[in-house]
Amino acid sequence: MKSLISPIALFAVLAACTGQTANDSAPRTTDTQQQQSADVADNAVADTPPGGGMPGTSADYVMMAGASDLYEIESSRMAQERTQDPAVREFAAMMIEHHTGTTKALTAAARAAGLNPAPPQLMPQHRGMIDELRSLKGEGFDAAYMMQQRRAHDMALELHRNYAANGDNDQLRKAAASAVPVVEKHIARIREM
Repeated sequence: MKSLISPIALFAVLAACTGQTANDSAPRTTDTQQQQSADVADNAVADTPPGGGMPGTSADYVMMAGASDLYEIESSRMAQERTQDPAVREFAAMMIEHHTGTTKALTAAARAAGLNPAPPQLMPQHRGMIDELRSLKGEGFDAAYMMQQRRAHDMALELHRNYAANGDNDQLRKAAASAVPVVEKHIARIREM
């Protein structure tokens, strides 16, 4: 098996980066918001699931991917309630629809693989991100939501790509591979916004 970058470690690295490249058009946040996000990411490293962040088994992958989808759905429901920006509201609706679909596909693949997946649960870093969003309003909320979306999607992309290339179950590898273009589409949309 190839040496893989831990999605959790990737998340922590991304969260620690406070600068953005000229090609990155994600909304900028205040220093306080950036520090809060970095603190959440630093705490997430301590909550690394089995396998050091990269799913060591099919069950680990299902748990991590389900948690990722659930975060996207819950944070996007919050965005639909709080944002005044029609573009953010439209993006959030797309997140809910697409991540509900990837959860259903993942669950079906897991069952076909002989697993009995539990309903998705937020991981500690996801709960921290949701808590951060709960504390914000207006443009501050929108900026933090979009910044979190970029980081969460980067992490999800790494998770799905790694499992698709190196996973231990063919059905789940196919599900992971089918999630990759969905996540890439979301990242492209975030860059446009």
